[in-house]
Amino acid sequence: MSISVPTSGCVRLVFLGAAGVGKTALIERFLYDRFDARHRRTVEEIHSLDPEPDVLQLRIEITDTSGSYSFPAMRKLRIQQGDAFVLVFSLTNPDTFQEVENLREEILRVKGEPDVPIVVVGNQTDLFPGVEAGSGQLMALHAAATAELEWESGYVETSAKANHRVEEVFEELLRRVNMPCLLSPALERRRASAQPEPRRRQPRSKQDKCSIS
Repeated sequence: MSISVPTSGCVRLVFLGAAGVGKTALIERFLYDRFDARHRRTVEEIHSLDPEPDVLQLRIEITDTSGSYSFPAMRKLRIQQGDAFVLVFSLTNPDTFQEVENLREEILRVKGEPDVPIVVVGNQTDLFPGVEAGSGQLMALHAAATAELEWESGYVETSAKANHRVEEVFEELLRRVNMPCLLSPALERRRASAQPEPRRRQPRSKQDKCSIS
């Protein structure tokens, strides 16, 4: 499904998924072309991108939501405000795709409509060869078939660590909101910016560290 987007205002893209699947890593690889293997437990981060300020008065807002903390009211608000959604799971962990299924149901329930622009992302392809071949491949095939055939959503398998198909996620999502593909100039400006840090809400507890992709 696609929606009509005006040439001014804000398009809100919301990333959702379980903890440790690489939501933050994908966003930071896309916006800043960087990768940090440490897992930072995020409450919420909001990034802004101006695709073509000389042509369109349009801002892309990318919201990185928490996978570690339970904030149902905050999640519901972001779903209500969101125009399109990226649902991220780990190709190494079938349970994280179950979380994607639950999140999609919540999005449809909150939005109150059957068709919402969604791209499902199977992340951590760089770790996938280490997964047991039979069960891992079966899970990936199930996820792709469910997303593309049953849900009619976009589906991309990525690695933030290897920078594999990361831009395709955003290209597919923006295609679904009928937004002009003007990402390259905007990315060059963003990556050259002296202010790379987003607006951030952090938890009070110490950061936990684990490997993500």
